[in-house]
Amino acid sequence: MRIAFCHPDLGLGGAERLIVDAATELASSGQEVDVWTAFHDRGRCFAETVDGPFSVTVAGSWFPRSIGSRLTALCAYIRCTLVAISLAWSAWRRSRTYDIIFVDQVSVVIPVLRLLTGAQILFYCHYPDYLLAGKRGRLHTAYRAPLNWLEETTTGQAHCILVNSCFTQGIFKQAFQRLDARGLQPQVLHPAIQLPPTDTLVPVGQPLPGPSSPDNPFDADLHAWLAESPLIFLSINRFERKKNVGLAVHALHALLSSLPRPSGDASSTQLSRARLVLAGGYDSRLAENREHFAELQGLVQELHLQGQVRLVPSCTDAQKWALLRACTAVLYTPEGEHFGIVPLEAMACCRPVVAVASGGPLETVVSGQTGYLCPPRSAEFAEAMALLAAPKTARQMGQKAREHVEARFSRKAFGTRLLGIMQGLDAERQKKLTQRNRKKAA
Repeated sequence: MRIAFCHPDLGLGGAERLIVDAATELASSGQEVDVWTAFHDRGRCFAETVDGPFSVTVAGSWFPRSIGSRLTALCAYIRCTLVAISLAWSAWRRSRTYDIIFVDQVSVVIPVLRLLTGAQILFYCHYPDYLLAGKRGRLHTAYRAPLNWLEETTTGQAHCILVNSCFTQGIFKQAFQRLDARGLQPQVLHPAIQLPPTDTLVPVGQPLPGPSSPDNPFDADLHAWLAESPLIFLSINRFERKKNVGLAVHALHALLSSLPRPSGDASSTQLSRARLVLAGGYDSRLAENREHFAELQGLVQELHLQGQVRLVPSCTDAQKWALLRACTAVLYTPEGEHFGIVPLEAMACCRPVVAVASGGPLETVVSGQTGYLCPPRSAEFAEAMALLAAPKTARQMGQKAREHVEARFSRKAFGTRLLGIMQGLDAERQKKLTQRNRKKAA
């Protein structure tokens, strides 16, 4: 099959990781795959988008992402429509007909692609966009009203709709009531990850590679800081307020504040040396990234945690995996997260996860076995962190976490299921073409 992906911004987020995984698995199975996007920075992207088994084409990047830091959604719709038109024009000019086009995030391009390409359109709904936008007053409500109507209407025009979790499936039903009244129910296709080879896994508590080791992607200062502590907690999220990263900072403060002072107890001494790394995607073009990063720096100073918290913006893929191998456990703080790929990445590296008990983590983290699910409160997070301070506990949970991910969330299983769905769509397309040709012949 010839398959195209139409995606708005090929950066370093969870949605982009899913696109890269899907494109890689489909190409590896022998399909011809092209990815089209409005933005791709070769210096800040997943490695597969530079040297992977599929092409990446940028179109529509000349149109602004926002106008006066406003109208972001409208601009995204226009940019992605320009991508869709370019995709269709290129396919026509090169006589390269696509069988399936995979669309995500921006559904407005679906009728455009149906009209201009004749391909079967598969839409992957990470989460309804209008729910992400929220409500900000009457003017914003009036601005969003036609966009919200357009989102539901165009989503319903896809030949197949997938969602990333049972949680999102339920939200989809509530959010798109007109589609639900039509009996339209999306299928669940959980995102997945490429499992690190077992010979690269590092037991909890093992020393970091030396500062000059090729396996060490950190600068000397960060490497030394990490090496000083036997207990490192890690948060990986984009620097956005909705990710609730401040909860991790407050949890560390609650953990340290609960310790008896002074104490010669070994476990208390270990906890007193606990450190927290806040790593993740940081895009200097986005005002919220800049503002929230500064807010977190201010929170660290306010709680007097400068020596025990480090912020690592624009974390590279190599740094992320090295941090996962270096940490004791991962703190996952978003509330109502649609799915969340970070808990899977942590568990694949044999690291237990402490996550908010809502949304996607309810489907990925087995509380008490592969980590802990907690209310979004610092005290409960701190209690779970204290339990994981025991290396034996962290190692045992980490091993169960790895087995859990291997069984349910491998990228190979994801790719096989996606390919089966696409083959069904292609068979349907071929059937319609045959019927049309018979009518013409008659």
